[in-house]
Amino acid sequence: MTAVVEVQDAHVVHKARSGGLLRRDRVYALTGAGLTVAAGETVGVVGESGCGKSTLARVLVGIQRPDSGTVAFRGRDLWTMPPAERRATVGAGVGMVFQDPSTALNRRLTVRRILRDPLDVHDRGTRVEREDRVKELMILVGLPRALADALPGQLSGGQRQRVAIARALALDPALVVADEPTSALDVSVRAQILNLLLDLKERLGLALVFVSHDIQTVRRMSDRVITMYLGRIVEETPADRVTDGARHPYTRALFSATPGLLDPIDPIPLTGPVPSATRPPSGCPFRTRCWRADGLCAEAMPDFSAASSPGHRYRCHHPVEEEEPIRDPARQEP
Repeated sequence: MTAVVEVQDAHVVHKARSGGLLRRDRVYALTGAGLTVAAGETVGVVGESGCGKSTLARVLVGIQRPDSGTVAFRGRDLWTMPPAERRATVGAGVGMVFQDPSTALNRRLTVRRILRDPLDVHDRGTRVEREDRVKELMILVGLPRALADALPGQLSGGQRQRVAIARALALDPALVVADEPTSALDVSVRAQILNLLLDLKERLGLALVFVSHDIQTVRRMSDRVITMYLGRIVEETPADRVTDGARHPYTRALFSATPGLLDPIDPIPLTGPVPSATRPPSGCPFRTRCWRADGLCAEAMPDFSAASSPGHRYRCHHPVEEEEPIRDPARQEP
């Protein structure tokens, strides 16, 4: 499949406010991240708060420039392009849906102006064609035409998120990145927005990156699931294998804590100190909370290993066996 975006060995380091007088601490937000998203594919990204999910999303859409590594959109490195070309490439080829639509939309602009703005900025079509595109976008996301002259404050949360999705689709992007798109919505509205995203992905052939804390939603939405821990991608798993076939202990712990309709949850407790992003532990960063860790885990971060299923790889010295039930806490030594 053709790659829409490809990130290779991306590192993002921020300066923190803490530290000494002459040298501030550094926050290692992203470390050695590598990810390829193909046309028509949905990639889910999961992990705890602060693991680097949103930083990876910003890198994918060209908002955040990595300190090292490359980001290629349709085979061209974004950060070697002239600034004007990069803005045009990202603006037209990538759409982003943010977490909270109430802050992502300009409160002073009507829905019509919000949806027409990307068309005006990129000088797409005539005035009449832009108005027709606005009507088409509203129909596409299920917004009544009567709301075209409404302000965001006059809309419900679900309607605002539909406007945000329509704006992201205005220029027919090849890639849409949705960063926690339903976390600010009522439970009753979340399913509607998720179903809308799935429907649009199928109808438009979009590549979609879906970032969320909701493990079960990511599994349902995605073709492939990326697990992140402390700024690193530690596992890539086909979505239909992630519940029972994940190899990394952290992925198993995440999915063991998700409720199911038929079986009661039996979460794998993670004990031990939670590492700091300013002073990450040596070797594997998960070793301070992992029940399978030993001295080898403190010495070096393992390279990716391939699992038996195509497209499944993980970084662990002592992986969980594929046949091992997810509910088994596996306290034995590896």
